[in-house]
Amino acid sequence: MTASAPPDPRTPVIELRGLDKSFGPVQVLHDVAFSAHSGEVTALVGDNGAGKSTLVKCVGGIHPIDAGEYLFDGVPVQVNSPRDAAALGVEIVYQDLALCDNLDIVQNMFLGREKRNGLILDEYTMEELAAKTLAGLSVRTVKSVRQQVSSLSGGQRQTVAIAKAVLWNSKVVILDEPTAALGVAQTQQVLELVRRLADRGLAVVLISHNMNDVFAVSDRIAALYLGRMAAQVRTCDVTHAQVVELITSGRSGDLGLAGTNGNGNGART
Repeated sequence: MTASAPPDPRTPVIELRGLDKSFGPVQVLHDVAFSAHSGEVTALVGDNGAGKSTLVKCVGGIHPIDAGEYLFDGVPVQVNSPRDAAALGVEIVYQDLALCDNLDIVQNMFLGREKRNGLILDEYTMEELAAKTLAGLSVRTVKSVRQQVSSLSGGQRQTVAIAKAVLWNSKVVILDEPTAALGVAQTQQVLELVRRLADRGLAVVLISHNMNDVFAVSDRIAALYLGRMAAQVRTCDVTHAQVVELITSGRSGDLGLAGTNGNGNGART
């Protein structure tokens, strides 16, 4: 038996091809192509109503796709539920964070996935794993993993939600507006954490309206316009102004939906 070839590092962890999604008579996503690579932060940008949330919910198995391909590590997969997505290693941190104020950090990180020793909760193991995960992400702003979430700042809550997502050997972490409503110092802490996730080899998808945040941490930018992927480009190849034009009009010069590449999506890799 010959050994299988190692995966090509250039292969995206997640790749969507020709994705369509409609709700009744309204088509929200049109022939969308999107990819996210390990060790990189891909910023997903677009105006309100561009389809960002729908795209993420298709990736996370909340919405079934109507047409198109969903590939994970280069292999076509069927993702019909959040459980399917989690089994692949896809975790989503939504803007509301879904944390319980009346529970401590450990209880929140293991909520619904508690470890047990027989019929008894294995508190020691859960506490140890929670502390190890936070330490591995170089989180130093949390005093104790037994702090009540209600006592945490906005930045600390975001940190706990992200740590919860990476606790389960995830390969892809999708962050929905992680710096919204945070102050300058807390925003910087969260952005540093986002960068560390990619540096650890995860594929990170960052949804953001803040162009400063996008250019501070992303390696690639995917711009949606009215449900179509206007362009997916390397961050170093575009300017703030070009990205704003892609978001607001779907094109910027020869880049975008009306670009010169002949396929109508203006994609660059």
